[in-house]
Amino acid sequence: MHFDTGDTAWILVAAALVLLMTPGLAFFYGGMVRGKNVLGMLAQNYVTMGVVSVLWITGVYSLAFSGTGKYIGDFHQFGLNHIWQQATGFEALTIPPLVFCAFQLMFAIITPALITGGTADRIKFGSWTLFSGLWLIVVYAPVAHWVFSPSGWLFKLGALDFAGGTVVHANAGAAALAVVLVIGKRKGWPRERMRPHNVPFVLLGAGLLWFGWFGFNAGSALGANTLSAFAFVNTNTATGAALLAWLLTEKIRDGHATTLGAASGAVAGLVAITPACGFVSPMGSIAIGFAAGVICCLAVGLKNKFKFDDALDVVGVHLVGGVLGALLIGFFGTKMTNSAGANGLLYKGGWTLMGHQAVAVGAVVAYSFVATYILAQIMDKTIGLRINEEAEATGLDLSQHGETAYDTSSYSDGSRSLSALSSAR
Repeated sequence: MHFDTGDTAWILVAAALVLLMTPGLAFFYGGMVRGKNVLGMLAQNYVTMGVVSVLWITGVYSLAFSGTGKYIGDFHQFGLNHIWQQATGFEALTIPPLVFCAFQLMFAIITPALITGGTADRIKFGSWTLFSGLWLIVVYAPVAHWVFSPSGWLFKLGALDFAGGTVVHANAGAAALAVVLVIGKRKGWPRERMRPHNVPFVLLGAGLLWFGWFGFNAGSALGANTLSAFAFVNTNTATGAALLAWLLTEKIRDGHATTLGAASGAVAGLVAITPACGFVSPMGSIAIGFAAGVICCLAVGLKNKFKFDDALDVVGVHLVGGVLGALLIGFFGTKMTNSAGANGLLYKGGWTLMGHQAVAVGAVVAYSFVATYILAQIMDKTIGLRINEEAEATGLDLSQHGETAYDTSSYSDGSRSLSALSSAR
């Protein structure tokens, strides 16, 4: 078994870049919530890093990548037993199996973390901690096996997902919608305007996400090669195009372009190009990014029309963006970028690839939504998912963690300070 030191070094760096995305996500989300909930948001993302890191090594990696089953892996590499053996179907990799395991771990961490944007301001910390672990086993492991593992039924079908448009983003977006429907709306929504408390935090988080995403997408080539370079360039190009398209849409619709829109547009572009970055040309990435910027900007308004409180637009950005990017491979996909891919409609490949992409998107979204809804209902009826009204009024920071992010006597939204809470006791 030959391992290439250059490939190994790059994938280790890429794994570290992807891990950085979860703290980046925490700041991206944390800046968008009210000041009384910012630590609660950061804590949910950080605890997810801990929960998934342990579960991935003890068994979930094996369920996602071991064995020859069509729908789920086996326990051959439970506890990283037999980790000297490459994952099933990845025997040609030039990186050690443990490096592949570590790289995939980082995808598994950020996927449930994305859900926290939908449930912001109202979920119990302990309940989230348990939910994230159960969701990883029940939803993420089988979906990753279907799409990423060469044994999986969607992989065998011919569906393409270079870095996780379906496995990560559409999956998390559908799950967020399911949990939001179970736990209900925030107190006061949509009557009250719940403004972001720290837009610079949002921009900082978006910048960290953009930086880390190069590991996410370019690292998914699993080697330091030309394909990795295509994924890198396509990622950056689509993100820039989406940022500009979102700002243009805001300007036409609202009369002004916002910094929050710039951050959201960048993330929408990153999401949409994720499944396609290793299968399309750089010109194709511009089209995908521009489409994501316009469509996701418009899609975030769906929550107001259909009255579901997706607090930080996980559905509008991640579900819609992930689905859009996966489907557009069926149009812009080209073997000139990746000979292991397929030609889409633009390159006279016919409708076959588009059909495969539609099946993959439909299966992942449907399974994720239904399985997550059932899991959330069970947890809500047993240990409870949502904090009570008093805790929600006080804020997650105090009610769940007994601390505040800022040394102030009171919050501008009227919630009680730590000193006030202590006096009340």
